[in-house]
Amino acid sequence: MKKILIIFSLILFTTFSYSQSFKTVKIDSLVSVSLPPTYITKDTLNQRIFSAKSSFGYIVVIREPNSKTIAPLKKEKDLNKVFKDYANGIVKLSGGTAENKRDTTVGALKGLRFDLRTDNGDGSVQYRRFLLLYTHDVTYTFEYYYDEMRAALTKDEAKTYFSSIKLSPELQRNDQYLIASVGPDLFGVSQIMIYAGIAIIIVVSISMMVKRKKRNDDEHTTG
Repeated sequence: MKKILIIFSLILFTTFSYSQSFKTVKIDSLVSVSLPPTYITKDTLNQRIFSAKSSFGYIVVIREPNSKTIAPLKKEKDLNKVFKDYANGIVKLSGGTAENKRDTTVGALKGLRFDLRTDNGDGSVQYRRFLLLYTHDVTYTFEYYYDEMRAALTKDEAKTYFSSIKLSPELQRNDQYLIASVGPDLFGVSQIMIYAGIAIIIVVSISMMVKRKKRNDDEHTTG
């Protein structure tokens, strides 16, 4: 009976709380996304972080300028390597597992999507949905956190969030890699990209762990 009441409460919660409206927010002059109106912005270590608690989860957007000393990627396979190193780094640092990894397209840009499954150590499981967009100048990371028990409730909200990402027509595939370039691979540049990517992941992961702890504390307080 108690389980039935819990399920019924969740259904009511879905009906009344999903009406939370999102508003369009400019991440910069080239990228925008819809966020809950209660979002906050924080500038730290050259990163700009947008975060907000939504009806069923927690949303984070990170804008990270890339080092100006890094040469442009030459080919699509170099972009794929950046994506691979990013996902592997997140998995290694979090101790979680990556699921549903796949390529995606936003505007003219190629992106990477995957879900990170993390065991919180108390029997609960948390998921983080990632969408990564890389350009020569900036790396954009879009995240959506949710607890496994709310998975069924998050689908519409997550879809609204990720599908709201809009890019300026100025951003084209050659902002990611030099499509028409020829010549030998730049091994040194690839190595620099790996190290720079790992550094970004470390900073992002630390800030995300702090935000996750705050969210869990808030839920325990209200529970």
